[in-house]
Amino acid sequence: MRAEPTPAERVAEIQKALQAAKLDGWLFYDFRGSDPLAARILRLGDHASGSRRWFYFIPATGEPTKIVHSIERAKLDALPGQRVIYRGWEEQRALVAGAIHGPAESRPRNHVEKRVAMQYSPNNDIPYISRVDAGTVELIRSFGVQVVTSAELVQQFEAVLTPAQKQSHIDASDKLHRVLMEAFAEIGRSIRAEKPITEYDIQQFISRRLDEEGMTKEDGIVAVNANTANPHYFPTRETASPIKRGDFVLLDIVGKLRQPGAIYTDQTWTGFVGDTVPEEYVRIFNIVREARDAATEFVRKNVREGKRIHGAEVDDVSRGVIKRAGYGEQFTHRTGHSIGEEGHGNGVNIDNFETRDSRFITAGVCFSIEPGIYQEGKFGVRSEIDVYVGDKDIEVTGQPIQIEIIPILKAP
Repeated sequence: MRAEPTPAERVAEIQKALQAAKLDGWLFYDFRGSDPLAARILRLGDHASGSRRWFYFIPATGEPTKIVHSIERAKLDALPGQRVIYRGWEEQRALVAGAIHGPAESRPRNHVEKRVAMQYSPNNDIPYISRVDAGTVELIRSFGVQVVTSAELVQQFEAVLTPAQKQSHIDASDKLHRVLMEAFAEIGRSIRAEKPITEYDIQQFISRRLDEEGMTKEDGIVAVNANTANPHYFPTRETASPIKRGDFVLLDIVGKLRQPGAIYTDQTWTGFVGDTVPEEYVRIFNIVREARDAATEFVRKNVREGKRIHGAEVDDVSRGVIKRAGYGEQFTHRTGHSIGEEGHGNGVNIDNFETRDSRFITAGVCFSIEPGIYQEGKFGVRSEIDVYVGDKDIEVTGQPIQIEIIPILKAP
C-alpha cells in the first residue's frame, strides 16, 4: 500500500523536520521495548528491543550515531550512521554525551545548551508520548542538554497519512457504514420474526460481515438500555442482554482493511427498537449531536482559515455544549482520539479532559469526534464520526453521518 522510505531517506526527512523546529537533534532510546514509538518511527520491526539499552541520535545536520552494547552490537544495523559500542555504564554515558555534543576538541568554548527531542511529555500531559523514564531524562539533562518533547515530531512521522492510507480509511469507513446499517436491519428482522436475539448475536453478525468485506474481525460494542451508559461495555456470549421491542441500542465498531498500512475507521450509531423514538432519547441525542457538530465546525473553520488549533481546544468546544445543557458530569471521557494503523493512534487527541493535548491539528491526521452523555442505570448516548484533515479543509468520512436516532422497526 505505501512506498516505504529507505532508512537514509527517513533520516533525511527527520533532519529536515528538526531544522524546521529549530532543534539540535532527536534522541531515541529503548530498553526492553520501553518505547514502541521508536520502533515504529525508525521502522525497526519486531526485533527493535533487546536485553540491553540502545540509543540512536539523529542530529539536525550530520551523521547519526548508534550507541549499542557490546553483546548486541548489531541491534541497529538497519539504520544509517556511525556505530559506537559500550560495555559498562560509564562508557555508555560518555558515548551518549559525545554523540549529542560532538568530540570534545570540536566543541565551542562558549557552550550553548542544545535542545534535543525525546519521547517525553512535560507533566505527563500526553501519556502516549511519555515513553522515556524520568531517570533517563535526568541523565540527558546532566550533559547540559535541554530535553524537549517530541510530541509534534511523533505526530508528523507516525500519524500523518499517506494518500494511500487516507484512501484505505475512506474505503473502510464506507464498508463499516454499510455493515452498521445491516446490523440495525438484522435486529429489525429478528424482532419482527419474534426470533430471540442478543447483544452478542449482533456483535458477531457485525464481526462476520466485516470479515466478508475484507476487514479485520472486531468484537465491538453492542449495548442496550443501561449497558449503553457504560462507554466501554463489550458483550460476551455469557453476559449479553437480549434485544427486545422498546430497547435503546448503541453500536460502536472499529475496523480496517486487511492490508499492510491500512488505517482504522471508528463509528458509533444509536437506534431504538420501535417505529418511533421516545422523546427522552431524542432530547439527549440532540445535545450530543450538537456537541459533535460544534466541534467539527470549529475544526473546519480554523483549517479553512489557516489557523493552528490544539486538540484540547476542540474538546473544550464540544464539552462546552454538553455543560451548558446541564450534563457536564455525565460526559466522562475525551471528545475524540487519534486514528491510525492502530484504532487509537499516536497523533493528536481531541482531549482537554483526560489529558491536556497541546499538539496542533495538522494536515494529514485523522481523529474521531465522539461526545457522549451517560446516565448510569438508565441509558447513554454517543455519536461518533471520523475527521480527516486536509491542507485547506477537512473531510468527514463514513457518510452519511447520523442526524437522528434510527427507529429500527419503522416501515421502509
